[in-house]
Amino acid sequence: MPKKRLSIHRDEPLPDAETHSEGFRHTREATRGALVEDYVELIADLIDDGNEARQVDIAARLGVSQPTVAKMLARLCEDGLVSRRPYRGVFLTDAGNNIAQEIRARHQTVEAFLRWLGVSPETARIDAEGMEHHVSAETLKAFRRTMQRDG
Repeated sequence: MPKKRLSIHRDEPLPDAETHSEGFRHTREATRGALVEDYVELIADLIDDGNEARQVDIAARLGVSQPTVAKMLARLCEDGLVSRRPYRGVFLTDAGNNIAQEIRARHQTVEAFLRWLGVSPETARIDAEGMEHHVSAETLKAFRRTMQRDG
């Protein structure tokens, strides 16, 4: 029996404007939070790797300039997510640690699901880096359920 092909044509009419705009609103909010989440996750990774999270290392790993990192670290300090110590690195607060753990769990689930689908490990890692910020709790739960059921 031939597989059913997915159509690229819209099968349903556009939703009403309010419903339609909710998806775009959610995406804009996720995009704004993604940068903060990337920094917090990277700081946690550097610390867990046995190193201090230094501004120079953060800049190198994110591929941005040190002044860009300095601005973001000031914002993260204001938001209560990191603390800085003179002549030392950057440290996560309890709130920062909580965010890092949540992001890691989302990232791991998305990456595992992509690999479960047959995506190469390298591509799954790269794709998960962007998707983790946009995927809903409901979708993550469905990913986990599907992998467990068909595991």
